[in-house]
Amino acid sequence: MATKQVSATDFAVPEEVVKPPWLVRMRPFLIALPALLILIGILYPFVVGVAYSFTAYAFTRPNTAFVGLRQYQRMVEDSDFLYSTFITLAYAISATGVQLLLGLIVATLLNRDSRIAKILQTTLIFPMMVAPVISTLIWKMMMQPSVGILNPMLNAIGLPSLQWAAVPETALFSVVLVDVWMYTPFAALILLAGLRSFPQGPFEAARVDGASFWFTFRNLTLPMLTPFILIVIIFRFMDSLKMFDIIFAMTEGGPGSTLMTYQLTAYRTSIQFQRLAQGLPYAIVLYFVIYFVSQYLVKWWGRAQRRAAGYS
Repeated sequence: MATKQVSATDFAVPEEVVKPPWLVRMRPFLIALPALLILIGILYPFVVGVAYSFTAYAFTRPNTAFVGLRQYQRMVEDSDFLYSTFITLAYAISATGVQLLLGLIVATLLNRDSRIAKILQTTLIFPMMVAPVISTLIWKMMMQPSVGILNPMLNAIGLPSLQWAAVPETALFSVVLVDVWMYTPFAALILLAGLRSFPQGPFEAARVDGASFWFTFRNLTLPMLTPFILIVIIFRFMDSLKMFDIIFAMTEGGPGSTLMTYQLTAYRTSIQFQRLAQGLPYAIVLYFVIYFVSQYLVKWWGRAQRRAAGYS
């Protein structure tokens, strides 16, 4: 049987397959093109919004004349500005703090090799699979003072009924409760991943030495878990600062102006009252607050990560 002679030309790449040099040079730009388009889509509305905030533009009076910092001065002099600042920070701090505490407790309980823990890990993500507006509307129906199911449950254990989001005294508590129910699983899963990434040597040595749970938690678990705690704080605090959908779906910023955060104030002034330039400073100030706070938290996270790894 004759064998075919193999030559170097048999392995040559056909000319039609060889890419032209200009296409090879353009490849990095083509790869970066989608990201560039997304960046433009983000930056363009932001730049336009900043530009309009220096005008007196309104939907009923499209005046684009430059007025300087007049809108920002009006925002600071507004009697509701300090209250909006307080509500925005109060919502973000309380929601993040409760989610972090509950997430840490849930993660500690689930950090066991048991069938119940495996089942709960799967069902834990269900609240995050529901749209925030849908979840808020469900909670709103359950919180109805007359026909909701929460007040009968409170009465069954001897607690008085609440008006929930219908009165200013409990409105903030009501929306924070919905936020905690939705996003505590996120905190728990992040912290659970952190707990399961720890080396077991130090913990086994502590158990051999008879260390208590609190001693082990304070001196081993908490220092090594700090980078994961900061991840939860970064994501949840930033998201809570710009929270809109839960508050709007629950009370639209009410009752009255009880829950008028920066986002709600910017929406009501710009869209509902049609004074675009007057409402934009709230959104822009919120952007810079989130930017600077996130920069500080990210640097803090980097230092905590290095300490947990033993580099500093």
